[in-house]
Order: sequence, then C-alpha cells, then structure tokens
Amino acid sequence: MGDVLAGFHAAWEFGSDSVLIRYERGIRTPKLFQALGERRVPLEAIEGVTLAPGKRGTVVLRIEPRPGADPLMEAASGQLKESSDPYRLVLPAERETLAEYYADELRAQLTESGPAERHLVAAPEVPLQFKAYDGKATFDGSAVAFRWFWTGASSAKWKAGDQRFPVGELSGVEWRSPEVFEGHLRLLRRDAGAPPAQADQDPAAVVFGLGYGPVHESLPFAAAVLAAVRNCAPVPAISTARARRDPADIAERIRHLGELHQAGLVTDEEFSSKKAELLAEL
Repeated sequence: MGDVLAGFHAAWEFGSDSVLIRYERGIRTPKLFQALGERRVPLEAIEGVTLAPGKRGTVVLRIEPRPGADPLMEAASGQLKESSDPYRLVLPAERETLAEYYADELRAQLTESGPAERHLVAAPEVPLQFKAYDGKATFDGSAVAFRWFWTGASSAKWKAGDQRFPVGELSGVEWRSPEVFEGHLRLLRRDAGAPPAQADQDPAAVVFGLGYGPVHESLPFAAAVLAAVRNCAPVPAISTARARRDPADIAERIRHLGELHQAGLVTDEEFSSKKAELLAEL
C-alpha cells in the first residue's frame, strides 16, 4: 500500500510486508509510546485487524498480533492499560470510512494466524536501565545486573550482594506492572529451585513502588531480556570490563553494612566477608 494513516499519538505506514508505527512525542502521548519511538510490525506477526467505536467521537483501528510474535506484549501478559496499547490507532470518527478501507486492505494481506514460533517484532534496543524501589537494574545485552539501594533493599538481598545474571542462565522474565500492587520484575533462572514467594526477598527480582520501575522503563527492559533469552544468542555486550567503584560509594556501602551488623541483621562472618568484597572493588 505504501500509504500513511495518522491518528492521535501515532501514524501507521502501510508497506508491502509490514506496518511501520511511528509514535509522536508530546506531553499528551503515553510515555510508553515515546520510549518505543517506532516499531516495524511484519505482516507475518499479525493475525487480525479490528475497527471499533472509541471514546468521545473517535474510532479505534487495532492490529491483533499473533501470540508470541512480540516480546513486549509477551512480557506485558495482558497487563497494559488500553490507552497504552501500542497496537491501537485512535482516529477522529469522521475518518472511520478511511480507516475501514485500510483495515480491509490490511486484512487482505494477512496469511498467518495462531502462536508464532519465534519473536517477529524487534525488541527494544540495549543497553537499558531503570530504577526500581530496591535497586538499579541494567541490561547490556549479555547479562542483567541488579545493584541494591540502601533505603529499599531487604536484608536478604544485602546478604546476597549485588547480582549479575548472564542471559544463558535465564529461562524467562516475569513482569508485574508497577501500576498494580506488588509490581516487580523477576528473572527466571534455569536449573534453579522455586523462587521466594515474595519478590522483595528474591535476589533475582527487583520490586516497584510509587515512581519506581515505571511501565515505560521496566516493560521495554523486560521485553529486551525476554527476547535475548528466547534467541539463545545474547546481543554483544557494550563492555565486559568490570568498572571500578567510586571510593565514596564503597565507604557508604560499608557504613550501611555496619548498621545492618549492629542491628543483628548480618552476622559477624557475613559482615567480614561482604566488607572484604566491597574493599576488593576499589
């Protein structure tokens, strides 16, 4: 087709083998759309197209992706609010006839349906990072790292220390929206036993809170990790060298470790061992 249909917050460009979705940048545009920028959706990743009345004099054109075709939607697992659905194009009601024309044209090109055997829509690009309530999560394409915060991390996580998980050791990702109670991002590890029931006690998880781990940061992160796990061939890391820590940061960590020790949350042996690890990072 090669035509462009512009709506609120996005414009769809219809090609011979894909639909290119370009999201607008602006104060009214959902932050998730702004974070995604643009997405190319191959026709083989689409199993249907719908057109329905929207709110306040609008119509909604929606692509229905095949299950498993998009790592973002797989990670979201049905938790996205309707307004944050990246496959919805909201248009003024007076453009319904034009939208119906494009919907029919697109349907005529679709040949696939049912679950996809692999991801067909590209995952968000790495490196990625975001701040959760209890730590900072980073992903360079080859490994996920969690660095715990003083004020939020549980004693169980402090005892375990900062974590690094190579993609090859993971089997999946569990994302629970920060917009619901007990939101978190948990890494599912191969050959590991059942994780702790509470994410705040699991060193393979970071928990969300008010203002921490927002959807537009944590969901693309989860999708990128999930795609790397599914591909079984990690994206080359940005850097494999271990960065030296700021001495002031190490001193602050040792101070907090001492507070945990004095409070009886860390044993003498654990205190000595962790202090030695921190000093080794200088």
